[in-house]
Amino acid sequence: MSSMSATPTALPTPVVLPASKAVLWLVGTALIALAIYYFIGVDQGAYSVFGKDMHVHEFVHDARHFLGFPCH
Repeated sequence: MSSMSATPTALPTPVVLPASKAVLWLVGTALIALAIYYFIGVDQGAYSVFGKDMHVHEFVHDARHFLGFPCH
């Protein structure tokens, strides 16, 4: 029989993120998520940030229905 010798394996080291950078990442992610939520869920054209046209609404129209947002 051949003997299997166990070779030591290095354990992965965790990534240490300072609290200040973690806060920046969390705030940035929250702002991007709110912007996406606005464009898909809220922007209707009547109170649109980008004028009175419906370009953003029509661009995300199918995503609105898929996610369950009412629009018409």
